[in-house]
Amino acid sequence: MNKSMRAVMSGAAGLAIVACASNAEEPAVTITEADVVAAQTEWGEGIVAISSVHSSGGDYEARATEHINTLYAYGETPVMFKPTLAAADQFRETFEEALSYFIGAEGTEDSGFAISGWTDVRWENNGVYTGSDSAMAMGNYYFTGPDGGETKVEYTFGYVVDDEGDLKINLHHSSLPYSPE
Repeated sequence: MNKSMRAVMSGAAGLAIVACASNAEEPAVTITEADVVAAQTEWGEGIVAISSVHSSGGDYEARATEHINTLYAYGETPVMFKPTLAAADQFRETFEEALSYFIGAEGTEDSGFAISGWTDVRWENNGVYTGSDSAMAMGNYYFTGPDGGETKVEYTFGYVVDDEGDLKINLHHSSLPYSPE
């Protein structure tokens, strides 16, 4: 690396930010596939943590709030979130709607996806796109339930880089696989 460039590691996902001397005001962000995989792992671990806190009688609402605030771009940019088990309220444009989906809310269709006792989340990426300031991934993720069985879910996630250099979700679409009857 020459004197006109220097690499700086930043953020939970460890994004590499490369600042060029000719453009020091606006560092170019390079998102790698490894950054996306790290963000996916963090998301899955967060879902398992919410389930764990719920099953132990802890403050799962606080844990879900931390999960959303840490990993989603609500308040920073529009977020397009279409959860798996949502029909009446298909799209969750706000933090409050996302929280309702994850932990449930009386009087809604939301029973609390993230408090279902999940013990693991396994990812199989079909493809990962990385760009200078955004990334996308599509594939299947598998949620392990309390009985050890897996539930396969199809997903598409989009990511943007926040002001601290962390990946945040701005697109989350998931659905159960098509099953011809």
